[in-house]
Amino acid sequence: MTSLAVGSPAWTSRFAFLMASIGFAVGLGNIWRFPYVTGENGGGAFILIYLLCVVLIGIPILMAELTIGRRGGMTPPGSMQKVAVEEGASRHWRSVGWMNLLTAFLIMVTYSVVAGWVFYYLYVALTSGFAGVDPISANQAFDDLLESPIDLLFWTYLSLAITGTIIYAGIEKGIERAVTILMPLLFLLMLILVGYNIINGGFVEAAAYLFIPDFSKIDGSVFLAALGQAFFSIGVAMAGMMTFGAYLPKDVSITKSAFQIIIADTAIALLAGLVIFPAVFVNGLDPAGGPGLIFQTLPVAFADMPGGHLVSVTFFLLLAVAAITSMVGLVEPLVRWLEEKAGYSRHVSATLIISAIGALSLISCLGYNLLSHLSVFNRDINGLTDYVSNQILLPLGGLMIAVFAGWFVSRTTLIKELNIRDNVIFKSWFLSIRYLVPPAVLIVFILGIT
Repeated sequence: MTSLAVGSPAWTSRFAFLMASIGFAVGLGNIWRFPYVTGENGGGAFILIYLLCVVLIGIPILMAELTIGRRGGMTPPGSMQKVAVEEGASRHWRSVGWMNLLTAFLIMVTYSVVAGWVFYYLYVALTSGFAGVDPISANQAFDDLLESPIDLLFWTYLSLAITGTIIYAGIEKGIERAVTILMPLLFLLMLILVGYNIINGGFVEAAAYLFIPDFSKIDGSVFLAALGQAFFSIGVAMAGMMTFGAYLPKDVSITKSAFQIIIADTAIALLAGLVIFPAVFVNGLDPAGGPGLIFQTLPVAFADMPGGHLVSVTFFLLLAVAAITSMVGLVEPLVRWLEEKAGYSRHVSATLIISAIGALSLISCLGYNLLSHLSVFNRDINGLTDYVSNQILLPLGGLMIAVFAGWFVSRTTLIKELNIRDNVIFKSWFLSIRYLVPPAVLIVFILGIT
C-alpha cells in the first residue's frame, strides 16, 4: 500500500486548501437548504441551536476526519486502514472509507441533477430575468423542467462537464485554480446581494427573523433539524475532507484550519438567509416555503423587485458557483481512489468516474418523470437514493469516524497531528469526540431510519 505522501498531489498553499475545503463545505446545503430549513423551524431559535451543533459536533468530526486523512495520506479506505494498522486496530476499519466513497457517489447522482436546475435557472435569469413571472407560472415552469427528461439531462450533464473539466486538469491546474477564483467570487456576490437588500428593504425584518430567537418554537424536531443541517452542511463523512486532508502539508494546523472552514461555512449560510429572506418578506412570501423556496418562490420576487434582472443573474450565478465547488469535493475522492487502486491516470480516472455518475444521473432525471411511478419501500427513485445516502450512510459514516478517532487512535498520534499546545483545548476536543459526538450522531441516525 503506497501512501499519497510520496510523489502524490499536495496543496501548493494553505490558502488553496482552505478555499477547496470551504468550497466543498459551502454548497447548495448552505444557500438552498439552509434558508428553507431555517424557515420551516422558526428562524432565530433554529439558528441558535444550529450554531451550538456546529461548535459541539461539527468541529470535532471535521478535525478528526482531517487528522485521519493527513495521517494516512491516502483516499479514505487507504487512510482508515493505514492508521488502524499503525494503532494496532483491525484493518477492516477501511470499510468506513468505502462507506464514505459510496456516500459521495450516491450524493453526486442526485446532487448533479439539482445543480442542473441551478444552471437552467441561471440561463432563464440571463435571458429573461423572470419578467412577468407570477406564482402560477413559476410553479408551472419548475414542473415543466422536471417533466422534461431531455432538459433535465442537458443541464445535469452540463454541471457534470464543468466539474469533470476541473477535476481532469488536476489538483494545481484544476481544483486550486478554480477554487481560488470561484470562492472569492462567491463571497463577493453574496456581499453585493446583501448590500442590495439593505438599500431596497426587507433587511431589518430578515435580520430580526434570523437572529432574534423565539424559544417557543424549540422542540425535539428543531434540535434534530439543526443537528442534521450542521452535519450535512459541513461536508463530513463524504470522503472529501479526508481526501483533502491527505494532501495537507504537516506544517498546516488542522485545528486552526477546521475553525476557519466552519466559520466561513456558517457565515455563508447566515449570509444566504440575509440574501433570500429580505426578498421573501418584501414580497409577502412564505419563509417556510420548503425546497421550492429558491426555484418557485424567489423567481416571483425577482420579477417584481427593482433591478430584478441583474439580481436574479447574480443570485443564480452565486448558486452555480456553490454547486460546482461542492461537486468538485465529492468527485475528487472518487477519482483519486481510482488512480490509487487501479493505477489509472487522472485523465482516465476522471473520465470513468464522471461517466459512471452521468449514467446513474440519467436514472435520477427519469425519476422525476418517466420513472416517477416506480416505488421502492414507499419511496421514489430519488427519495430512496437520498434516504440511503443522507439518512443512513452519512450519519453512520460520521459516527464511525468519531468512534475510530476517539477510541482507537492513540492520544499521542492525535496530539502530534493536531499539534494543539493548549491542553485544555485538546481535552475539550478529545472528550467531545469520545463522549458527545457519538451519541448525538447516533440519535440522528436512529431517528433518520425510523
